[in-house]
Amino acid sequence: MAEVVFEHVTRVYPGNDKPSVDDLNLNIKDGEFLVLVGPSGCGKSTTLRMLAGLEEVNKGRILIGGKDVTTMQPKDRDIAMVFQNYALYPHMTVADNMGFALKIAGTPKDEIRKRVEKAAEILDLTEFLDRKPKALSGGQRQRVAMGRAIVREPKVFLMDEPLSNLDAKLRVQTRTQIAALQRQLGVTTLYVTHDQTEALTMGDRIAVIKLGILQQVGAPTELYDTPANVFVAGFIGSPSMNLNTHPVVNGKAKIGSDTIDLPTDVVSKLAPEDNGRIVIGFRPEDAGLATADDPNAFSLKVVNVEDLGSDGYIYGNIIIDDSVLEASATMSDQNKLTTIRVNPRALPKVGEVVKIKIDPVKMHLFSPASELRLN
Repeated sequence: MAEVVFEHVTRVYPGNDKPSVDDLNLNIKDGEFLVLVGPSGCGKSTTLRMLAGLEEVNKGRILIGGKDVTTMQPKDRDIAMVFQNYALYPHMTVADNMGFALKIAGTPKDEIRKRVEKAAEILDLTEFLDRKPKALSGGQRQRVAMGRAIVREPKVFLMDEPLSNLDAKLRVQTRTQIAALQRQLGVTTLYVTHDQTEALTMGDRIAVIKLGILQQVGAPTELYDTPANVFVAGFIGSPSMNLNTHPVVNGKAKIGSDTIDLPTDVVSKLAPEDNGRIVIGFRPEDAGLATADDPNAFSLKVVNVEDLGSDGYIYGNIIIDDSVLEASATMSDQNKLTTIRVNPRALPKVGEVVKIKIDPVKMHLFSPASELRLN
């Protein structure tokens, strides 16, 4: 197998001033499943295509197993790709589709059959080997595309949003199969997706990219518990993190007409360009209902509730005074309302004003100017 290294890799498309991928440094360990995640147009597919040799590298270099492949032809890189589009030959059987690349490479028929049968067994496709793609479901076709990659026994798997064409239930099932399969085979894998739930559930590590710039790389729990900046905090997690900018008065954050304590070491890190303000983030499960006289709680007017049986969610606006509601500066679900997870058996009613207390240990604090983490 092989380690993959991006060293200061930059890609600028002809006619563009700004790089689509800018000075990327990324190390994918031997046998690791790394998920590259970000919004549409952030440069994640460009990164994958540069590794595949389908895009030119303008600056920097790419290494596979210690070998510089930056200018090498795609066919010589010993990689296998799985696309969003299954790209199967409709006139060929499943077995012929899976073995086609080996046939082109001049592999003996016995060896092709052996590898195809082994891959079919792993992917639970043995009974479908004589069928044509049109007789298969979407999930089965995607498994055939996976099988075509597996039989080549490459050094690296590249997967470009392979689950996008599947319905929601099948997507959950197939992502579990892909993650288990990768661990069984132990092949170094770069998996590209815009779906942060896929990233959290599948990857050994996640790399978050925005506008061509790598934001943070780490294990799923690391990105969830200690996001490096406001973008990662808001992007990773569902429901997404509540993020608001608040004034800092006498070392405390003013949330609406209430104040909550801030760590003194964090307040001291605020720069003049922050203009005496701080970004407070907290996940819906890291806050809860408080008593009316709790000194470290803020008021929230409930505008919607959800009872999911096992969980309850309230969505609301932070009260500034008796008449004005703060609804514009948040970054959360349900039309940017503040989201709190509560006991479904103790849901407040719509229209109620409740007190909310954030777990101080789980609070995420950021600089408004740099958007970098402070605690």
